[in-house]
Amino acid sequence: MKKIGVFGASGRVGKILVDLLVDHKDATLSAVFVRKNLDFSMSPGALVTNDYQIFLDACDVVIDFSLPDATTTLLETAIDKHPKPIVIGTTGLLDYQNNLLQVASTKMPILYASNMSFGVAILHEVIRTVSKTLAEFDIEIVEMHHRYKKDAPSGTALALAQTCAEARNLSLENILYGREGNTGERSKDEIAVFAVRGGDIAGKHTVGFFNEGEYLEFTHTATNRATFAKGALRAAIWLSEQKIGYYSIQDALGL
Repeated sequence: MKKIGVFGASGRVGKILVDLLVDHKDATLSAVFVRKNLDFSMSPGALVTNDYQIFLDACDVVIDFSLPDATTTLLETAIDKHPKPIVIGTTGLLDYQNNLLQVASTKMPILYASNMSFGVAILHEVIRTVSKTLAEFDIEIVEMHHRYKKDAPSGTALALAQTCAEARNLSLENILYGREGNTGERSKDEIAVFAVRGGDIAGKHTVGFFNEGEYLEFTHTATNRATFAKGALRAAIWLSEQKIGYYSIQDALGL
């Protein structure tokens, strides 16, 4: 049984992970990290702590759904004192935090994904092919999330835009974030990303390919957050057996 540590256990996805691990056949909840008081009940066998090193010591692999600053401290502690396989689903990371992921991956197995769902992993493969094949089509991306999401556009939308740009050998500078004012005609190579916030939408991402006389849309809709937790748990079990390095959710799925 793999001993799983949940970092950010008080968050929406963290709580689901705790529930999923109650009767899991291949993994058990060994520790949870909470900054303040634990506001829900859980198995009495798991360690509850706000000490980073004690938390890392108690598990075989960590799943992190927290906030960027907390992820930074987790990685720094792991690098300095206790390298450990870590699956990270925290979004809104800045450039220096993304660089820290790369540094950490030279010390331990790191898997980062802005979206842990299997469907989004497949969506990346689909749009990569479509972007290459329909090179004359314009690409626009719309993402929708609940009113409480703090970062915009979503990490998933940015990753989808990057996949499209790479497929066409375009610079990331071609990615636009919304439009306002007299922007002039759309350029051939731009990829625009739009964010919608409201209600309790778990997540919806649509990548559209538009040409004269026709267009295609590929949409992934998450109907609840359990899909992210299940994907992260599967990735964690897989990552626990991997060598030091940097991995994606596509790697965990064998894509």
